[in-house]
Formats: sequence, structure tokens, C-alpha cells
Amino acid sequence: MAKTTSSTTEAELTPETTPVGKGHATPTRKEKEAARKQPLVSGDRAAARRKAREQAQVQREKARVGMAAGDEKYLPARDRGPQKKFVRDYVDARFSVGEIMIPLMFLVIILTFFPQPEVQFIGIAALWGFFLIAVADCIVLGFLVTRKLAAKYGADRVEKVRWYAAMRALQLRIMRLPKPQVKRGQFPV
Repeated sequence: MAKTTSSTTEAELTPETTPVGKGHATPTRKEKEAARKQPLVSGDRAAARRKAREQAQVQREKARVGMAAGDEKYLPARDRGPQKKFVRDYVDARFSVGEIMIPLMFLVIILTFFPQPEVQFIGIAALWGFFLIAVADCIVLGFLVTRKLAAKYGADRVEKVRWYAAMRALQLRIMRLPKPQVKRGQFPV
């Protein structure tokens, strides 16, 4: 019985139709080595530099978008981990007094242009008073976050995140990186 291949059988093959060899000569060692060789620096350095710059720009853009989205792979070491994500979400869910600090500083700068020393003094005194309130808010936030982390992950697994929470709370919400992933009032569980 003859084995059947796709369209022909062994009986149908004749000496003229049977392929002989592989159709080309075996390359010599010299030819194979020459085919493998590639220059370390391309002949067109300007094109190579342009290509490298474009690839680096694409990678930076990808990392920037990934970091803004909160992708763990692109976050710096200080922002990685489930506890840091919890802290970010908790801070982003609440209103922090420190968020108003930067706009208030601009207002105080404008008040210092007034020639009356009383107006300047009131502006600076208000800024210092507001700064003390913001510091108190950050201290309270630190205790709250530590307590919430201890309840969620256990007291022995709580990292030191008070400074991290305070620095995030002092930034304007739209300027935070990674971008806020939760809406106000949507506290993490």
C-alpha cells in the first residue's frame, strides 16, 4: 500500500519529478561568518542617532502615561506597593487643607505689591496661620492613614507612610502623580 501525501502518491513520482538535493550549494564558513557580521556603529550615524532618539522618546512617553495611570511597572520605588496605593486613594478621596496652599501663596504675593504695610502684614500673617492649619491637617491625616493601614494589613505590616501622605495632601489635586484614581468621597475599603 502506498502512502498518500497531499496530492501525489509515491507511485506517481517519477525520476524526473523527484527533487534532487536542496536546490543550492552549502554556504562556506567564510560566507556564513560574513553574513553574521554587523558593524557596531552603522554607516549613517545621523540616522542611527535619530532612530535611537525616537525610540527613547517613545519609551519615555510610554513610561509617563503608565505612571500617570498608576501602573505599578512604571511607578518609582517610593510609590510602589499596595499600602502606598491605599494611601494615595485615601488622600485623593478626602479634601485636604494643603490643597489651597499654592493658590493662597499667589494671593499673598499679590497682596505684597500693595504699598500699605498693614495689608502686607495681614497677607503674611494669614499665610502663616494657614500654613499651621495645613501642618495640623497633615498630622491628623498621618494618624488616620496609619490606623486605617493597621486595620487593613495588620499592625505589624504597616509601613511608615505619614510623610508620603502629607506630601501628597499638600499638592494640588490636578498636579499629583500618579493621577488620582478615585473621586472625592470614594474612600478605599
